[in-house]
Amino acid sequence: MSAPKDTGVELERTILALLDQRAPTSTICPSDAARAVGTPDSWRSLMDPARKAAGRLVEAGEVEITQGGEVVDLTTAQGPVRIRRRADS
Repeated sequence: MSAPKDTGVELERTILALLDQRAPTSTICPSDAARAVGTPDSWRSLMDPARKAAGRLVEAGEVEITQGGEVVDLTTAQGPVRIRRRADS
């Protein structure tokens, strides 16, 4: 089941807002956005929508996805990922 579209937009905005609060080279976890948007009981159900929101931000050229400090393709990445602002933005 996918999150309502407004939740996806809220997750995108939250990802960008969380990154704005950190140093330009810092990263966040998709769970940071899920926790910020969800409740203590619901945030886990927002993990997939948070990853999808991050994917849309990658497509928009806003962020990149990393694992172990290296940029990876979110569609093929397995396991935990991190989100950061694009290095050239």
